[in-house]
Amino acid sequence: MTPTEIIAALRTPRHDVKQRRGDHAVDYPGSKSRARAFAKGDLIARPAAVLVPLVKRETGLHVILTRRTDHLSDHAGQISFPGGRQEAFDLSIEETALRETEEEIGLARGHIELIGRIDDYYTVTGYQVTPVIGLVTPPFDLVPDDHEVAEVFEVPLEFITNPNNQKLQTVTFEGVRRRYFAIPYREYYIWGATAGMLVNFSEVLRASRTEMQLK
Repeated sequence: MTPTEIIAALRTPRHDVKQRRGDHAVDYPGSKSRARAFAKGDLIARPAAVLVPLVKRETGLHVILTRRTDHLSDHAGQISFPGGRQEAFDLSIEETALRETEEEIGLARGHIELIGRIDDYYTVTGYQVTPVIGLVTPPFDLVPDDHEVAEVFEVPLEFITNPNNQKLQTVTFEGVRRRYFAIPYREYYIWGATAGMLVNFSEVLRASRTEMQLK
């Protein structure tokens, strides 16, 4: 999709706007997921934000992702968006996404045009994550924080939004069967909350495309 089409998709009213999305959304019915407790409000989730950076390349839009360093205590080695928890001094959730992006990968906010959000995503680790969508205009320089970020790479948005590349996987954890989305790309295994948010974004774009085709 083009940037104009994506902006239109994000501005289109959605009938399921009150739907609570998160790690629990694809789990087996009846699963006692902590993410479900956070989504229902039984537990208080901590606000956080990520930036979904869409780079305008000649071959189409690409999504910037990071691979976290292996020594981190949380999510070591996993694929993620730049982002983190909201701090008291952040004036908005968008400010959180921009600040964290600058801190983690050194992408200056002057290259980023914020164009909207998608549904908040509740994680099993207790965060209410707001994915903020931004268009990124090259050329730009990246300066990753080598303590947190092992690698920065890009994935074509067209690859991510292809349903054939979105795999629903099953794992047994602490004796309980759980499900999660994964989007394998080359040597990268994008899974968990990051993959879940990308699937949610894909659904927004597909719904908008379908609606436009019906008109």
